[in-house]
Amino acid sequence: MARDDFFPTLVGQVRSIYGEDFIPLHRPVFEGNERQYLVDCIDSNFVSSVGAKVTEFEERIAAFTGSKYAVATVNGTAALHVALQLAGVQRGDEVLSQALTFIATCNALSYAGAEPVFIDVDRDTLGMSPEALRRWLSANAEVRDGQTFNRATGRRIAACVPMHTFGFPLRIAEVVAICDEFGIPVVEDAAESLGSYVDGRHTGTFGKLATLSFNGNKVITTGGGGMIVTDDEALAKRARHITTTAKIPHPYEFVHDEVGYNYRLPNLNAALGCAQMERLEEMLAIKAEVARRYAAFFEGTGVRFVQPIEGASANWWLNAIVLEDETQRDALLEYTNSQGVMTRPIWRLMSRLDMFKHCQHDGLENSQWLEARVVNLPSSVPDGAMR
Repeated sequence: MARDDFFPTLVGQVRSIYGEDFIPLHRPVFEGNERQYLVDCIDSNFVSSVGAKVTEFEERIAAFTGSKYAVATVNGTAALHVALQLAGVQRGDEVLSQALTFIATCNALSYAGAEPVFIDVDRDTLGMSPEALRRWLSANAEVRDGQTFNRATGRRIAACVPMHTFGFPLRIAEVVAICDEFGIPVVEDAAESLGSYVDGRHTGTFGKLATLSFNGNKVITTGGGGMIVTDDEALAKRARHITTTAKIPHPYEFVHDEVGYNYRLPNLNAALGCAQMERLEEMLAIKAEVARRYAAFFEGTGVRFVQPIEGASANWWLNAIVLEDETQRDALLEYTNSQGVMTRPIWRLMSRLDMFKHCQHDGLENSQWLEARVVNLPSSVPDGAMR
């Protein structure tokens, strides 16, 4: 399809799903019990982090993901910060991660005082490549006394944080297996992948811990919010403790036994989450239908519509396409946004940002290739029924 025809036709396809008004990339949908549950919270006077809806929301997420425990936090970045601490990451450590990720991943590493080492991604999953991970570890890591160190820097490699980009599962089982060989705990950044699975197993249940996000642009939202999920009871108990200012329970005394964080999710936000969870399966089905329409449209165009790899299923949080080159990408971004259809490029690589330019990486060949070509398309649940 010639470019002069393709861009307007794509805008027409998007409008056939979402209508003629300005079309955002991903907006929240409140068509259930959100209003009633918020009123219930206000009437109960329990609006902060002490309230029944916080516990209910945690239980709903644990049940949905198949995790034994879930601990709600104010946002996904806070969840990842605490998860890193629970995994044993300390100031001065190194953590393996991706340059192709949202800034929150590296921000959380920085809060923990750790430095990222950027491993390349696979072009099909957009997530950490097991092959690149093994290659880097084999060339650079050594195990001493049960811990893994970077030969060049002498620093401990304390964790690995792979990210399920846009909700597309990476080859997480392979990544975890490689990290297990080196004694490196995996903390899954599953912020974008609520409702995504690998061989029937929910993302976020492969590593030692994982984190989710419920920001306003996610599949479901609490306005702002996050969650730590794990099967480890001791880790879950400690997560709950340190996210609640590390206060020892007492009828009236204020005793704190370590540095903690005011990171717990308020009851008001959890009320939104409970209402959203009631419609999650329905919203995932609708988003899958949106993705099906996009996939059909792109057949035969020469433009790759990103799909999950074999054995995986995606939540279709953000639909993505891969264009010929950076020139075509920029032309599409300019045209669609000028037409009131919001599209966005993938994030600028973390290794290009001033605060992370000095960090080690493995060349990031695939990450750079994708950075120049990937565009996200509008992916919200449309108003009412599908058009």
